[in-house]
Amino acid sequence: MGVSILFSVPMSFRVRNYTARLSFSRRNRFWPRGLQKKLHLGNLDAVRDWGYAPEYVEAMWRMLQADQPGDFVVATNTRYTVKDFLGFAFEHVGLDWEKYVELDESLLRPTEVDSLIGDYSHIHSVTGWEPQVRTPELARLMVEADTHIIDTQSAIWIDSPEDSP
Repeated sequence: MGVSILFSVPMSFRVRNYTARLSFSRRNRFWPRGLQKKLHLGNLDAVRDWGYAPEYVEAMWRMLQADQPGDFVVATNTRYTVKDFLGFAFEHVGLDWEKYVELDESLLRPTEVDSLIGDYSHIHSVTGWEPQVRTPELARLMVEADTHIIDTQSAIWIDSPEDSP
């Protein structure tokens, strides 16, 4: 039997209250259209290792192909703050995140881990897997996916700005 740990996997199809989607992608597409004014977030200095879900699926498939079961960490070995992710996402639509984001102390979690970073060296040595999509590209992909959804009016996959807190 083997175990895998997957570090931060935000994607546009995640549930609407998943932090990265809620914060950086889903709402980002509302601002250029004048549909939302402010985004309230907690710890903007939290450091995360953001990874791309399709690549993580490939990593899991490779784990299953290994000759021996093992314990694997699937991650990117990179460090980006929430502020960094905001910058990448907002920059993609030509906006300055600092004009739209406000710190909301009620969203700070007293037991939050400041930094969550993974090391994929073991899975790489056993299976050859390594991530290709890094955080700046991930933010772009998420914004483009959500923008496409709203542009094609596929509201079945997203909530409306009226539903936003």
